[in-house]
Amino acid sequence: MEKQTLQTKRWYETFTMKMILLGILGLTLLIPLEMVKNLIRERSFYADEAKKEIENLWSSFQTITGPVLNIPGKKIVSEEGKYTTTTLHILPENIMFKALIKPEVRYRGIYEAVVYESDIEIIGNFTFDDLNIADEYIYYWDQAYVSLGISDNRGLTGGIVLHLDSLSIEAEPGIAQTDVFNNGITFPANISSEIQRKCFGLFHTNFKLKGSEGISFSPVGKTTKVEIVSSWTAPSFQGNFIPFEKEITTDGFKAAWLITHLNRNFPQVWNGKGFSPEEEAFGVNMIIEVDHYRKAERCAKYGILFILLTFFVLVIFEIRSSERIHIFYYLLVAFALILFFSLLNALSEKLGFNPAYLVSSIATISLLCGFFYSLINKRWIVMVIGGMLSVLYIFIFILLALKDYAYLAGNIGLFVLLGILMLVSSKYRIFS
Repeated sequence: MEKQTLQTKRWYETFTMKMILLGILGLTLLIPLEMVKNLIRERSFYADEAKKEIENLWSSFQTITGPVLNIPGKKIVSEEGKYTTTTLHILPENIMFKALIKPEVRYRGIYEAVVYESDIEIIGNFTFDDLNIADEYIYYWDQAYVSLGISDNRGLTGGIVLHLDSLSIEAEPGIAQTDVFNNGITFPANISSEIQRKCFGLFHTNFKLKGSEGISFSPVGKTTKVEIVSSWTAPSFQGNFIPFEKEITTDGFKAAWLITHLNRNFPQVWNGKGFSPEEEAFGVNMIIEVDHYRKAERCAKYGILFILLTFFVLVIFEIRSSERIHIFYYLLVAFALILFFSLLNALSEKLGFNPAYLVSSIATISLLCGFFYSLINKRWIVMVIGGMLSVLYIFIFILLALKDYAYLAGNIGLFVLLGILMLVSSKYRIFS
């Protein structure tokens, strides 16, 4: 009877049974880990919403397209006099955009977004030397107008005057048609005679424009030049074209683009709809890299690794000593490791990711080392666990910083770690 009791006791106290329980516990802990990741995503969503609110109060990302010369046309389609209408769109021969961007950080609670005021200058010319219109439309040059596409008209400050050769034309709100772009302003331009048409061409305008995050320009000229100067020190160049010249210093950046009509996918002249120059816009983003949410979420994906490695060290300790650690203490350790990711996300909103990672790591390692020392009273196990967690936190931080090589480095690191675990487990023969 006594022998049977001892055998029963040994059965549920074996390390095999303990490993099974720890495996079940590890799988169960995936639930709070996922809850932490959902919390991080939720905070990221709130940050995006706050940024959108700031943009709505100020002005959104700006895309400038044009100026474009538009000539209304009409074609008779029946003997009864029925007709169809169209608009001939003529793009500039040469155009240069000069933009001076003055950024500012605005806050909504703990969240922030970049807004800016800018001085925009546009210089260029139209030409009709190679204009060959092979269709049946009659075009009314006396009804011609120049349109300038601006993605968010709320950002315009003050009046705008287009100097068109000897003419000075004040802008009118809105656009007559949406063939080329959906938002913008219009400058009426009466080009009623051939003489006017031959003399017509040079244009110049400058205006102030507010926006958020960044600004882009459409390559509407046969030759398009863009120059942007700003005090923002962390620009992100975006769009279909990269600058051929750029300079980034602690005082700001300068960038220049040179695009020809051969680099884009739309012609110089067309009528009606069919092409959208805005789709090939390029420029610069000045958003604050609020990537601590993405980094915190990526870090949380390694949470189960933290838990399993800590469990493994504790199991090795149980094998080497006669002491046993209750499953409840494993659970407390796991919760402390999971809390690290929530603490990291909360602190990163205030301190930034790197300082928050350092503070959260030190706090978690100190908490666990103190707990293990009071529980086990063995310096070597405390030093092993503290050292292992330190190496693991450093390894994860390096993975987050590597970006392009994170996947490769992570796989190499996990492969080496697996080799160490296999070596240690075979030495102590956990399941023997």
